[in-house]
Amino acid sequence: MSNTDFALAIEDLTVSFDGFKAIDALTLYIDKNELRVIIGPNGAGKTTLLDLICGKTKAASGSIKFKNTELTKMAEFQRVRLGIGRKFQTPSIYENLSVFQNLEVSFPKGRSVMGALAFKCTDDVMERVRSVAQDINLTDKLDTEAGLLSHGQKQWLEIGMLLMQDPELLLLDEPIAGMSARERELTAELLQRICKNRSVIVIEHDMNFVKQIAHKVTVMHQGKILAEGSMDKVQNDPKVIDVYLGH
Repeated sequence: MSNTDFALAIEDLTVSFDGFKAIDALTLYIDKNELRVIIGPNGAGKTTLLDLICGKTKAASGSIKFKNTELTKMAEFQRVRLGIGRKFQTPSIYENLSVFQNLEVSFPKGRSVMGALAFKCTDDVMERVRSVAQDINLTDKLDTEAGLLSHGQKQWLEIGMLLMQDPELLLLDEPIAGMSARERELTAELLQRICKNRSVIVIEHDMNFVKQIAHKVTVMHQGKILAEGSMDKVQNDPKVIDVYLGH
């Protein structure tokens, strides 16, 4: 398989903080329309890896190719334009706007919040809002003020705001933290829906959740990849049990 076939090809990626290699010669390939979950103990470098992909952190060496375009020298905003969406652990939504307005503001016409409020909603925006609202289980909440949503619904809204930009790669850092059991189930379904036409990388600690969603699991340890494969394969890997699942 040539690198052009992958949504994301990371090769020999390294970054050090104060002489400590947070990511150490890491190589990782993500297929198109794949839902990959990255697990590993705290300090394994999982969030740093997402920071490197989205451009928040600069690589010391190695290559990150997205759709065969080298990202390492690109600014964060250029990577967003190429089709990379990143959701951080704390949701950043406009609490005092409705769900509808939050989604509308996120439509990639380069509009500001003020611009969006004064903006006539065109059919393509309406259509996109409706389809995204359906994807994130918020169709019946479009007129609700975002601040009134449950914790889980706020997380979904933020994923929706990213989906408005129709990214081809979505990076999600612990998307189910603080959610109820029912919200976790719905989030698993939501992620399976949205990876139909894009690649999704999820960092997660909850093994039951990982089982439900992962096409493939990557286990990180000390900035390297310890193991990779199906959840069953990874769970039964003695190295993984030793450093991670055994504790």
